Amino acid sequence: MYEPNVVGDWQEYEDEHAGLRVRVHALEKTEPSRGRDDAAEGLVYFRFRVTVENRSMEHFGIHLEDGQLDIRTGTDGESAFLDWRNSQFIEGFDVYPLRRVTSVLYAAAPESCLSLVDIQVQLKVDDEWTERYLWSGGIGPHDSSVGVGARPDSAMDSLAAQVSSFLERETGSGPAA
Repeated sequence: MYEPNVVGDWQEYEDEHAGLRVRVHALEKTEPSRGRDDAAEGLVYFRFRVTVENRSMEHFGIHLEDGQLDIRTGTDGESAFLDWRNSQFIEGFDVYPLRRVTSVLYAAAPESCLSLVDIQVQLKVDDEWTERYLWSGGIGPHDSSVGVGARPDSAMDSLAAQVSSFLERETGSGPAA
């Protein structure tokens, strides 16, 4: 079964892109420095980073732009608004061995949907498409703890809640499930 990465985890590439790894991290609520886009009226802005690291002995040309990202929020997986005007993409940058390149991206969605954010990334490396990978996290009272393999219906279905429930059952101090 395919399991998404948790925001902050590294995903390693294999085969012809062995040595490259990517991660989505630093998911936080914040306003863009260049001002809000009119299309984001009534939505809450958030920012995240996509970092590509080269651990191989050769260089790779990395390309990441708005069409290579898909951002979904909330339990229904509604599409978030990606503010390409405020975002900083990676456009044909050569990443040499033991170096990194980071893209800073701004998106917006209804505040009620920010407790669950899924970000799918598909890099273009040396003019070849890589495999798509998914990261799950969240912003707000139940930060970035998402049950792997399923979209939680409530905060009680989060990974942290599952661990707490398990520990309570093991010690006999909580309700049995």
